[in-house]
Amino acid sequence: MPVLRPAEEDSQLGVLGAVAPHPLRLVLNWGRRYSLWVFNFGLACCAIEFIAASMARHDFIRLGVIPFANGPRQADLMVVSGTVTDKMAPAVRRLWEQMPEPKYAISFGACSNSGGPYWDSYCVTKGVDQVIPVDVYVPGCPPRPEALLQGIVKLQEKIAAENLGRRYGSRRRGAAALNRGLVAPEVGR
Repeated sequence: MPVLRPAEEDSQLGVLGAVAPHPLRLVLNWGRRYSLWVFNFGLACCAIEFIAASMARHDFIRLGVIPFANGPRQADLMVVSGTVTDKMAPAVRRLWEQMPEPKYAISFGACSNSGGPYWDSYCVTKGVDQVIPVDVYVPGCPPRPEALLQGIVKLQEKIAAENLGRRYGSRRRGAAALNRGLVAPEVGR
C-alpha cells in the first residue's frame, strides 16, 4: 500500500488566503488532479512495470494521467522507478528542478524507496527522498502495476485536499528578488 509523506509545516499566505472562495480551490485542485503529465525516470526493472501500467490492461490514462511527457518542462509528476546510484542522483535532481510548479514525485519500487536489495552498496543512494521530495512511496520489488495505480489515486487525493496558499505561501518573493543576478548593473552611466 502506498504511503504518503508527512504533511509539511503550514504557513500563512496573508489576506488573500482567507478571501479565496472554497469552490474556486475545488475547481483548481480538480483540474490539477486529473491532468498529471508524467515524466518517467526509469532506472531499472521497475520501469517495465511502469510501462505495463500505461498499457491497455491497466491504462492509467483513464485516471487523468498522461504518460511520457516530452520533457521535464512539460511534466507535473516524476515517477522514479529503479535503483538511484550516487552518480545518477545529480541528474535526477537537475531534472526535478527543471519541472514547473506545482510538481509531485512518486518513488516506485523498493530500490528507489530505500535502496532495495542494494542498500548497503557503496554507490547506491539510500532512497530518492535524499535527492528530491517524494509525495507517495509505492513499495514492492518489483511493484505490480496495480500498486502504481493505487499510488496515483493516493496522490490525486492529496492534490484534491491541497491548499495552494499553504504549499507556496512561505516561498513568495518580490520582483526585485526574482530579477537579482539576471542583469549586471551598468557602471558609469
